[in-house]
Amino acid sequence: MINRRSLLAGLFSAAALAPLALGTASEAEAQARPMAPPPPPRRERRPPPRRGYTWVPGHWNWRRGPGWVWQPGYWEPNRRGFTYVGPRWVLRRGAWVYEPGRWVRSW
Repeated sequence: MINRRSLLAGLFSAAALAPLALGTASEAEAQARPMAPPPPPRRERRPPPRRGYTWVPGHWNWRRGPGWVWQPGYWEPNRRGFTYVGPRWVLRRGAWVYEPGRWVRSW
């Protein structure tokens, strides 16, 4: 059975450790974005054209644990009046930022 004194002691020790946990989280947050550019794209065999779809080539994704992970290409359904712009990595303020693929209105 937990008495009042041990409960308060546990709460105070947890409160004392909270700033340490926040410091660790901010360090992990710094690792959330890659500082090095992505590796060169892998060579993929492009499948034959498919009616009503656009082929999106493979690209590199960043994951905190393993780092750069290859995302294979896939088919994206076409949207009438739009053109697909593929995903890319852009250097901003010393870190690489991922811009996902998107559909842009065709004029």
